[in-house]
Amino acid sequence: MATRHELSEGSLQMIMKGSQIQSPIMQVLGSKRIASSNSDKERFRLLLSDGKHAISFAMITTQINDKVTTGELADNSIIQIKRYITSVINNTGKRNKRVLVILEMEILVPGGQLTKIGDPQQLPDNDEEDLPSKSDSSISFLTTVSKDTLMNTTTNRNVSMQNQLIHPISSLSPYQNNWVIKARVSNKSNIRTWTNSHGEGKLFNMDLIDESGEIKATVFRELVDRFYDLIEVDKVYYISKCQVKLINKQFNNLKNDFEMTFTEYTTVAECNDAANDIPQTRYDFISIDKIAHIEVGTLIDVIGICKTTSDVQTFQARSTGRELKKREVTVIDQSNCGVALTLWGNDAENFDGSLQPVIVIKGAKVGEFGGGKNISTVTLSIIKINPDILEAHSLKQWFVNEGMRNNITNISATSGAGGFRTPWINIKDVEEQGMGQGERGDYFQFKGTVLLYRSEKGFYKACPTAECKKKVTDLQNGMYRCEKCNMEFTNFKYLLLGSINVADWSGNIWLSLFASEAEKILGLSSQVVGEASENDPQALAKIAEKIHFKQFIFKCRAKMNTYNDETRLKTIAIRVDPINYKEYNAQVLSRIKQCLA
Repeated sequence: MATRHELSEGSLQMIMKGSQIQSPIMQVLGSKRIASSNSDKERFRLLLSDGKHAISFAMITTQINDKVTTGELADNSIIQIKRYITSVINNTGKRNKRVLVILEMEILVPGGQLTKIGDPQQLPDNDEEDLPSKSDSSISFLTTVSKDTLMNTTTNRNVSMQNQLIHPISSLSPYQNNWVIKARVSNKSNIRTWTNSHGEGKLFNMDLIDESGEIKATVFRELVDRFYDLIEVDKVYYISKCQVKLINKQFNNLKNDFEMTFTEYTTVAECNDAANDIPQTRYDFISIDKIAHIEVGTLIDVIGICKTTSDVQTFQARSTGRELKKREVTVIDQSNCGVALTLWGNDAENFDGSLQPVIVIKGAKVGEFGGGKNISTVTLSIIKINPDILEAHSLKQWFVNEGMRNNITNISATSGAGGFRTPWINIKDVEEQGMGQGERGDYFQFKGTVLLYRSEKGFYKACPTAECKKKVTDLQNGMYRCEKCNMEFTNFKYLLLGSINVADWSGNIWLSLFASEAEKILGLSSQVVGEASENDPQALAKIAEKIHFKQFIFKCRAKMNTYNDETRLKTIAIRVDPINYKEYNAQVLSRIKQCLA
């Protein structure tokens, strides 16, 4: 049973004056949920005692909320505080309230085994008594900023900040405005512009981090020019005089109820002192093999080695007509799995995968295509190349020592609906297993030989816009109309309509092909095939003869389709790949071992 002398008696009074106490032991007399608009980001305050004194306004960071919500931190528990900071909340018209923020703690004795220890007396919660002296060398958590430290970047004038205390990010709220934070910029977006009925403008945003938590800050309009070049990722700054408001959940995925907006009075100054107390970006990495089982739309943190990369592709957005650029990258990790990553915009243009760098993404979005999972960057994503973190160095060492020679399973190419791996089957199994009866269809793959490529009606004239694939109507006046886009064009593009009969040892099957996969089999683009057929109606048939009896890996989806009141099975080859015999033989040997087991 815990006794009174086990608590760090008198330590609370010293802590609340700014002294540093190493790993003090306290008793939690009670806890209370602080009102929040978001249950995922709720906050808790504690009634804390050291046996001699008590305070009623200690807070825990959201990272350790689970200790309260799970009941682990029950009333009368004994805890050891591993890391903490103190702060002052400035209440307009009232005395300033001093707050203890617990960053890390350990529960030594569960509350159910104890009663209240001692008769602790309440300490005053204001900072008007016994303020620490500026010459007190023991003060480490109540950091002061001199009047020359912060500079107003708008007018280049010094801001008087004499004896102003550094506030933790977790203490910020719309109900106070006299604060200064010391935070690292973990991410900074590109400048974005907009135009609407109210006018036009521009903005950029950044993610700020300190020991207590994270917060997003946004800079609008003319302030963009003043602050964008001043602020650099990974540097630490003193920031004050921003507007704090409730988050807009659509554009903010940080664990904070609030976000900041820069104003004309905002001050920013770089911290030139050692800032080792300010953490780097926090990551919660998910190994690539587990992405196959994660729900579509989820934002995750990923680290991987670039194995392959495509060229930058440029196209127009269907809804806005805006030009977009993307690049497809395959990343792998120690799980011996790979996943397709889509980079957008400047990230796509600036990426160089030639030296197979380590890619770290905070907030990658999980997607699905053709039964396989993929990831892509979004506006909120943070991307770093070869970052100086332990996980990156470990991954690079694995890749050099063994990863570059390992057989890799690509979950974007071989995962089926719901995140399960696409099975290798024989053609006869499609019918025998009744594939395609479900709402989403069934996915499978096999090695097959092309017996016949159907050349009749093998291509069509399509809308020339990058994303649209609808057939156009020839208006017989030099113009072509796309009903989907509701537009008329002077030109069109050819697209292949592939249909092939493929066989393996067990039987044969008819497969429909996307234009992109038909181009892989024929080795020619749709446009080349279409233009050749203008001069020679038999051009496609002659081209198709050359690919008969060639073998490929076919990844397919079988699904029942209804057309003209007739329901029948339709099988589409969603992906066609040349045979990588090393990988194919490895899976054959694996299946043989399963049969022998």
